[in-house]
Amino acid sequence: MGLIKDIYSVAFYENFGQAVAQVHPSFDKQKFIDTIYEGDFAQKEWKERMKHTTVVFHQFMPQNFPEAVILIDKIIENLKKNNFVDSNLAFIFFADYIEIYGLDDFKTSAKAFISITQFISCEFAVRPFILKYKEKMIAEMLKWSLHENHHVRRLASEGSRSRLPWAMAIPFLKKDPASILPILENLKNDPSEYVRRSVANSLNDIAKDNPDIVLQIAGQWKGISKETDGIIKHGCRTLLKQGHPEILSHYGLESSNIELSYFEIKTPIVKIGDYLQFQFQLKNGNKEPKTVRLEYAVHYKKAKGYLAKKVFKISEKIYQPEESIKVERNQSFKIITTRVFHTGIHELSIIINGAESEALRFELI
Repeated sequence: MGLIKDIYSVAFYENFGQAVAQVHPSFDKQKFIDTIYEGDFAQKEWKERMKHTTVVFHQFMPQNFPEAVILIDKIIENLKKNNFVDSNLAFIFFADYIEIYGLDDFKTSAKAFISITQFISCEFAVRPFILKYKEKMIAEMLKWSLHENHHVRRLASEGSRSRLPWAMAIPFLKKDPASILPILENLKNDPSEYVRRSVANSLNDIAKDNPDIVLQIAGQWKGISKETDGIIKHGCRTLLKQGHPEILSHYGLESSNIELSYFEIKTPIVKIGDYLQFQFQLKNGNKEPKTVRLEYAVHYKKAKGYLAKKVFKISEKIYQPEESIKVERNQSFKIITTRVFHTGIHELSIIINGAESEALRFELI
């Protein structure tokens, strides 16, 4: 598998340039490619190459923004005829083009997003428009939530997320997400799982800053449909991991008479690169079946010596009266780019329906 930056290759620019030239007769394909490769292109990473492509592309486009947008639509139609598949990541510079050159032309840009997002997603590009135009942009996105195309409907929910990963933050939506709730309301029964997952992700973002709002929505949407229940469950995943009492109660997850025993760490000393091994027994001591959400928490030692908790899900299922089960798990301490391990004393605990057991200690060496 090649590097992501290598999607911007000579072959890509050749094919793209050919598709542009077919609808833009004055386009100089060779000059475009030569300009792309001027300077330090080889040293640029993926995002730098994408931004560079936007800037060079702009040099060969009509300087009048509405004219350029009409031409981009024609180019996209021609790309489709030439069997360029939609959602090809290389073409994200189309969205970037609107973000950079269209921020002062709200009407043209809003229309452009509708057409471009059906070819390549625009969720990052709409963020500066939300920051600049606030309610005006969100009102436009509310219209998108009723669009016939599922890519446009998803842009309404995904682009307006308060904490969209790798995207610029929207502080006013973190503080008060009320303006985007009608978008989610419109999409709660969407036929597309792609859209429903986006709604769930938006709810999960909101839950991190305004849990009460998500708890209220969970109550209002409960039982509407299997799909909507799925949105709520996925949208409440952070609250469930935090053991939030109200959401546990919403799902009937209470821990009385769920008995934990024989909890033991089998590898009390673990080398970085190896696995922590642990086991325990679980029993439903109730006289009726109980749904049990089973998790464990690793309390990682950080550089400054304090412990930081990370929760991992084991299972969620119904246990019959007096049913008992033995659980064995391995937790990897292999080196990964997203976590730095620090030697010393760490802790491990078991979480049953949000209730956390006393932690056991182990040493990482």
